[in-house]
Amino acid sequence: MTPEAALAAAHANHIPVLCDEVVAAIAPKDGDLIVDGTFGAGGYTRRLLEAADCRVIGIDRDPDALELARQWAPLYNGRLELVQGVFGELDTLTGGRVPDAVVLDIGVSSMQIDQAERGFSFMRDGALDMRMGQSGTSASDIVNSAGVEELADILFQYGEERRSRAIAQAIVAACKAAPIETTLRLAEVIEAVAPRKKPGQPHPATRTFQALRIFVNDELGELVRGLAAAERALCAPGGKLAVVTFHSLEDRVVKRFFKSRSEATGAGVSRHSPGPVETAAPSLRTLTRKSITPSDAEIAANPRARSSALRVAERTENPAHAYEPRGLGLPGLALKGER
Repeated sequence: MTPEAALAAAHANHIPVLCDEVVAAIAPKDGDLIVDGTFGAGGYTRRLLEAADCRVIGIDRDPDALELARQWAPLYNGRLELVQGVFGELDTLTGGRVPDAVVLDIGVSSMQIDQAERGFSFMRDGALDMRMGQSGTSASDIVNSAGVEELADILFQYGEERRSRAIAQAIVAACKAAPIETTLRLAEVIEAVAPRKKPGQPHPATRTFQALRIFVNDELGELVRGLAAAERALCAPGGKLAVVTFHSLEDRVVKRFFKSRSEATGAGVSRHSPGPVETAAPSLRTLTRKSITPSDAEIAANPRARSSALRVAERTENPAHAYEPRGLGLPGLALKGER
């Protein structure tokens, strides 16, 4: 495939949400260095490279995403650098260079959802995988090994699933008969215990699939690490941080992080923490009082944009705050692995 054909395919297969708003918030200038910490199919990156004679470092944990991008990257004449890794380490992956802006688009990419073999969606049958980086523990491993209590906690904390216990019990019972290894089998098990009540309502497996995906990829923990890494990387005043989220759990974390860094606070430490807390000067200036949401026209053209929200902040001259995940709205399960 030629670079031109690969670029056309990338444009056709992926529509980045709130892209105009992200580009407007970043306002790239000639010579700028921008980090796209969640590169995916490269939708934001392409728009940024086309908006100015800037450079972009595209980071993604998915080797398939980067391999596809390498087919069309030469068209940007060396202005795009692709790096495999997690965005929670973006401050080290930039090799000490100070970016003028960081863009983060949280969650699974549409490219991954559309690949049945990746196991992110119950809309088509495939192996129950859900690993963004294609390594480590899969969703199938969790489903087939977790007990009712652990599974119910995952579904409730990461999917806000009200019927978490009943669904967990049904999954564990089904696994005793035969391992659950495909997306459609898991969806069928859930639908049997939590059927749709009205036409047009979301499939009853929606929240369970979300919860498993977030847990498998430690998405909320990675989000907090990524926000802190962006804060450290953007060490020059005026650097912009734009974050697009897709559900309330993510947006709550971003909102609280921005608030904790935009006020003289204890770097995000909960007010319930014991002992004195050292005050840190504001390291960010929040530029969006409320989150920016997609227009009706964008939602009509791209239904996946429906739940998206954009928040933007600007770096101040003050040092980055100490890393502290508490008080940012992380579920208890996500905090277990944090320092």
